[in-house]
Amino acid sequence: MEYIAIAFGAIFVNNVILKQFYGLCPFLGVSTKKSSALSMGMAVTFVITLSTMIAHLLYTQVLVPNEITYLSTIVFILVIASFVQLVEMIIKKFSATVYSALGVYLPLITTNCAVLGVAIDITVNSQNKLGTAVPTFGQVTIYALGISLGYALVIFLFSAIREEMEAYPIKRNYQGIPIALITAFIMAMIFVGFGGIV
Repeated sequence: MEYIAIAFGAIFVNNVILKQFYGLCPFLGVSTKKSSALSMGMAVTFVITLSTMIAHLLYTQVLVPNEITYLSTIVFILVIASFVQLVEMIIKKFSATVYSALGVYLPLITTNCAVLGVAIDITVNSQNKLGTAVPTFGQVTIYALGISLGYALVIFLFSAIREEMEAYPIKRNYQGIPIALITAFIMAMIFVGFGGIV
């Protein structure tokens, strides 16, 4: 039951985009089409989950015992960059159309603050999102998977809404980013309601 609560809280209550406001650049840039949003969501899910798991292991097994926790940010960035390169090579090899659709946003996953923010939040911060002093590997894995699935869910839903909005006449002053930000605000208010469930 604890893992279900962690996953639900990570996906809906502490959503990385709508509550923590991490990763807004790719969120707004890639969410114009459902196909590219789904591809970005899957890539970010893979990178966040695996890099957070590896970052947690390195932090607890290497950095803390050797008292070199001040290197955590550098180590986390190296882990994240490695996974992004792996994802980029896989997508380029198996789907050139998805690779070109994601464009510059794919390598930007390395600098996406959502990826680094999740690793730091769950691993380094003493008062982490789970309410325990040192989270277990299972808690970290479920939290990272939940956060990344929440990212993928929101970016996909947002892209579906944006595709539907193209069929309706929108005043010129609201077209593009202004209506996208208004839509994101409405989605954030809906997700705030999930906080009362937990």
